[in-house]
Amino acid sequence: MKNVIACIDGSKLTQNVLSASAWAAERMQAPLVLLHALEKSSSNEQDLSGTIGLGSREHLLEELTELDEKRAKLALEHGKVLLEYAQAFVADKGLETSQLQRHGNFVETLTDLSDDARLYVVGKQGTGHLDSDVIGSNLESAARSLHQPLLVVSDEFKTPQSFMVAYDGRETAKVALERIAQSPLLKGIPCHLVMVKRDKANEAVELDQARAKLVDLGFEVEAKLIEGDDIQAALLSYQRANQIDLIAMGAYAHSKVRQFFVGSNTTKMLTKCQVPVIILR
Repeated sequence: MKNVIACIDGSKLTQNVLSASAWAAERMQAPLVLLHALEKSSSNEQDLSGTIGLGSREHLLEELTELDEKRAKLALEHGKVLLEYAQAFVADKGLETSQLQRHGNFVETLTDLSDDARLYVVGKQGTGHLDSDVIGSNLESAARSLHQPLLVVSDEFKTPQSFMVAYDGRETAKVALERIAQSPLLKGIPCHLVMVKRDKANEAVELDQARAKLVDLGFEVEAKLIEGDDIQAALLSYQRANQIDLIAMGAYAHSKVRQFFVGSNTTKMLTKCQVPVIILR
């Protein structure tokens, strides 16, 4: 059986990630894997020749190497403590749970686990981030690289009483709708299907067709075609006005080069949204 994978790092969002992961694993009747990835730190070795004597340089490099080894050992121990804490945090949920500690690049680690992953749960930011209006350095890379759904947790997590699908009729949105329809994760939760007007032909027809598909599968759906010059701002305004607890959307419909010039609604949503976002590719 494929797993829900909770990615924890000891940041301020760790408890929210664990709460969201336990909720998702219970909804999907899936095992929960608690993952701590230890990324390689950059080497402290520098070319010090020309500034100090060779003997002094060798002595300093030896000390720096020892310091790196101590840091790596402490990071490993910290990860083990963090995993034990996570295990205790979800212990009363009645879930099949396991712990996993991996060394290496975070996104590569998630990719290596993809065959056994049903859903990844990550924090919007990792350790060292204080500003809530930024996303972690690995998050966009993970969202672009992984084909499994990615649940991004922000400042708080509570059991969703409603969710919103940001729909635009493009292929990524249609794929997201299919993924939602096929998964038990959001079944039984009222859905707001929302499209921002772009003065294109058949927008209302596309929205109604998408709504009919979800209704046929047993979802309670309220479909809205809303106004707004800024897609991200219009969607978040609707989410706040209707007190929606979770947003689901397709991700990165355009290439990274094109997004350099025209921007990315996916990144904007992740940056500004204060409720969990499920990214579906």
